[in-house]
Order: sequence, then structure tokens, then C-alpha cells
Amino acid sequence: MGCDRNCGLIAGAVIGAVLAVFGGILMPVGDMLIEKTIKKEVALEEGTTAYKNWVKTGTEVYRQFWIFDVQNPEEVVINSSNIKVQQRGPYTYRVRYLPKENITHDSMSNTVSFVQPNVAFFEPSLSVGTEDDNFTVLNLAVAAAPHLYPNAFVQVLLNSLIKKSKSSMFQTRSVKELLWGYKDPFLSLVPYPISTTVGVFYPYNNTVDGVYKVFNGKDDISKVGIIDAYKGKKNLNYWPDYCDLVNGTDAATFPPFIEKTRVLKFFSSDICRSIYAVYGDELSLKGITVYRYVLPPKAFASPIQNPDNYCFCTDREISNNCTYSGVLDISKCKEGKPVIISLPHFLHASSEIRETIEGLSANEEEHRTYLDVEPITGFTLQFAKRLQVNILVKPAKKIDALKRLKRNYIVPLLWLNETGTIGDEKAEMFKSQVTGKIKLLGLVEIVLLSVGVVMFVAFMISYCACRSKAGK
Repeated sequence: MGCDRNCGLIAGAVIGAVLAVFGGILMPVGDMLIEKTIKKEVALEEGTTAYKNWVKTGTEVYRQFWIFDVQNPEEVVINSSNIKVQQRGPYTYRVRYLPKENITHDSMSNTVSFVQPNVAFFEPSLSVGTEDDNFTVLNLAVAAAPHLYPNAFVQVLLNSLIKKSKSSMFQTRSVKELLWGYKDPFLSLVPYPISTTVGVFYPYNNTVDGVYKVFNGKDDISKVGIIDAYKGKKNLNYWPDYCDLVNGTDAATFPPFIEKTRVLKFFSSDICRSIYAVYGDELSLKGITVYRYVLPPKAFASPIQNPDNYCFCTDREISNNCTYSGVLDISKCKEGKPVIISLPHFLHASSEIRETIEGLSANEEEHRTYLDVEPITGFTLQFAKRLQVNILVKPAKKIDALKRLKRNYIVPLLWLNETGTIGDEKAEMFKSQVTGKIKLLGLVEIVLLSVGVVMFVAFMISYCACRSKAGK
């Protein structure tokens, strides 16, 4: 009887040891299986999970606009006063809902090429008004004239056309006109062939962004989604030195197995440059663990604060000898038009830039850009891209509408918030196919290891106790 009991206890201990060893072995083996599966599913080739969501995003993406309505246009023109603005919005459009086009796979270089169609559909239910709402805004053509035509004689001729068309430094335009284009009365009088339609995003609808060529990750998963070329080139021809390189992905996806120390690099055609985000926080998004990556203030800092930005300072006059922070001159990217990009309400910008504009109130939470990335797959599951479009206005002695100005202005036109969040159905699918399986495997590993250890210890203690009792 004692032998049977002892044998049973030993058998129980052995089973516990086997379970513990199996649980321990399952950890590296399971991790290896997970890594192998993830590498297969995040590659950009037909049939994978990543490819299906990459061709056509399952996330609804909206672009909200807030327009800066100028309250004192006459004071500014006559007295060169500070510009008083009041933001109105949001006016919301659904964007990026068409699938990528002209998708071409290259098995030799392990890349895939595509273009992203541009389209914007107005969403009245998500807006404060209609596209026909009017605002007092900067006159884009008049403001750009002295930049595009610095010759004094040409400016005299342009001034006569500006006066004839009854144009001034400011104008009244609707949301639709300001964003997507309108026939400008001053440009319509120019006696030689030029485009007479202007708008902040003109042309946009029925155009495409690209061609992009990105690595598919089939041969090297650490390169998946990284842009190899944009419009057939590896650089942009806008900036000197390394600032001109196209770096990173398009921010929709990143190479998998992201650690918090990694800096995420991505290219944005909206701001004509590559940029980066750093780890900010760990969050739960619809039951999925994500890392929130944010644009750090030094990304738009002056070369004095961040020497790496020296090649983004292309105009020493505008930047006060490269000392201003928080603004990016992208005029070379916009055919010489004086477009300045910043964060909304000049967040993180130098005080000298903000002091000529009244009515702004920068807020980190509301105006920063962030990406919520699932760290195992590298998929961006939620994002908010926030930018402000401004125009540089300079005094021009030969143009009546600008001749009384006593200083330069960086005039805000609007700011935008482009957002996207994984839908509930997609989130559940993601959890069941990816994170759910990983959590289940991890739970099985812990249970086997824990139960095995407890069984082994318990049965060995019982066996020792029985042996001790039998000896006595």
C-alpha cells in the first residue's frame, strides 16, 4: 500500500515536472512561431492580412478644417496692425476611402509601387456649417505676387491689374472656394497664359499622390513598408543635404516588433519632407495594446535648438537668421508660392511669430500629431495628423494693397486635423486573428508552467512526508 502511494506521488511529481518543462519549452518555441507568423502576415504581398488592409484601408479617415476668419482687415491694410483672427469649424471631409491604384509588384527588388487617389467628400453631419459659408481670408494671389515677381517694373504692372480687379490684401471666400479652388479676378486679367484658379489644396480631387515604391518585406521584414522611391526618386530636390532624402514609411504601417526606444520615421507629401515620431505612452485602444508615438517639439525646432534641422532653414530673412522655431518654409515645394507650414495655432513656435496674430491659443492635447501603433505587427490603428497652413506676406512698395505694411506677417489660413481609428469590427477581427492568439498562447505557457511547478512541489513534499512517516 505504501509503495502504491509513493509511486503515485512520484508519478504526480513527474507529471508536474513534465508540464513545467513543456511550459518552459513552449515559451521560446511559441515566440518563434509567433514571429514566423507575424513576418508572413505583415509582408505586402497578395493573400496576407497586411496586404488586404494596405490596398484599401478599413479605417474611415476624416479631414477636419478650421478656418481663420480675419476680424480687422482694413486696420491691417491701412495701419499694419496685428491681425485678429477667429477660428471657425470644423468643416469635415471624408478622405482616403479609395483603394490604391496602379499597384505593380517587382519580385526582383521585392518592392511594390502604387499611387494613392486624392478625393474629398463633404460630410455635413460632422460639420458646423455648409461649404458655402463665407470668411474673410488672405487674398492668395495678391499675397504671392511680390514673391513670384520681385522685379519692381513687373510689380507696377501687376498693381494696375490688382486695382482694376478691385482686389485687396484680404477677400471674402467660401470654404469650398478657399480649399478646392476659385477663379481669381486679378489673375484673370493677366495678359499671358497662367493658371487663374487658386486654392489652398488646388488641385486635389481627381489627382493622385505618388508614385510610391515601397519594400514588401518578403526578403527582409525589417524593411516592410519603407519607401524606396517617391515619384521615381530617392530624394525630393527641395532641401539641401540629408534633409532632402525620402525616409521611412508612409506612416500607415511600420516594420513589426516595435520597441519603445525605436524612432519611427515617415514621409509626408503634405509637408514635403520626411519627419519622425518618438514614444510617448502605452494605451489600450478597443482592447488592443498600442504605443502612442508623438511628434517631438524639436522636429520643427530651429537649428540653434536642434542642429539636425540646419538644412530645413532655407531663407535666413524669414527665419531671422535661422533662429525661429515651429515653422517650415515649403515655398520651393509649392512652385515659389510663400507657403509656411506649422502646427495648429503655432504650437511650439517662437513668440516672435505669434506676436503679430491675435486670437490664437495653442494647446498640446488638441494640436499635436500622434500615431497609435500596435507594436507586434507595426500597424497604425489610430492617428491624428494636425497641421496649419500659413502664407508669408511681405511689404511691397509697388503694390498698393501691401505698401503700407511695416513688417512681415506669417498669416494663418486654416488648420486641419486628419484622423482615423480602426473600426469596431476590424478591431475584433484583429484581436481574434493576432493579439488574441498571442495572449492565449502566453496564457497556456503560464498555466502549464505554474500548474507543473505546483504539482511537482506538492507531490514531492507529500512523497517526502510519507517517506519520513514510514521511516519512523
